[in-house]
Amino acid sequence: MTEGRSAEGTDNGAETSADAVDERSAVQLVYRPRSADTLVGLRVRERIKRTGLLLRGVFLALWVGQWLVSAVGRGSIDAVSTVLFVFVVLLVWGYPRLQAAHVQRIIGWQGEYRATVSPSGITCRSDHSTLIQKWSVFQGYRETAGHFVLLSRDPNIMCLDVLPKRGVHEAEDLDRLRAILDQHTTRV
Repeated sequence: MTEGRSAEGTDNGAETSADAVDERSAVQLVYRPRSADTLVGLRVRERIKRTGLLLRGVFLALWVGQWLVSAVGRGSIDAVSTVLFVFVVLLVWGYPRLQAAHVQRIIGWQGEYRATVSPSGITCRSDHSTLIQKWSVFQGYRETAGHFVLLSRDPNIMCLDVLPKRGVHEAEDLDRLRAILDQHTTRV
């Protein structure tokens, strides 16, 4: 039976000429993910989609209106309404931070990430997993002060790849990385 047989001992080191080209033009990033990285990605996603910002704004405006009407109608400020109002404001403000912290709990235990960005796509490895994504997965990317955020092609942008600039070894690697991203996907 061949099920469960290990691939150890086989020679998988043979490279094609395309792989050799990819390795020479590839940019390596080595980093430990932080919740701040995820928060940057979520903010970029919100700015592009705008739906989340709009819904949060409308929700907050309704609560402000309810609180003001309640306070004016009674002639005094109700403690319960004020506590609920403050809770809603904190929830609306803190929701992206809660998401980022949750993502960090999910991926943080995997330790150091080694991402390779090449003309064939992005390969991200940790001690526990390997993820290979072709350029066709992405609709585009946005560059921030400290990150490159790649956005998936699906309408809800459910997948984000956040590449922190701190992960590159040399300053010229940032220019090479930017050139690869510009060549294979668009800025959004």
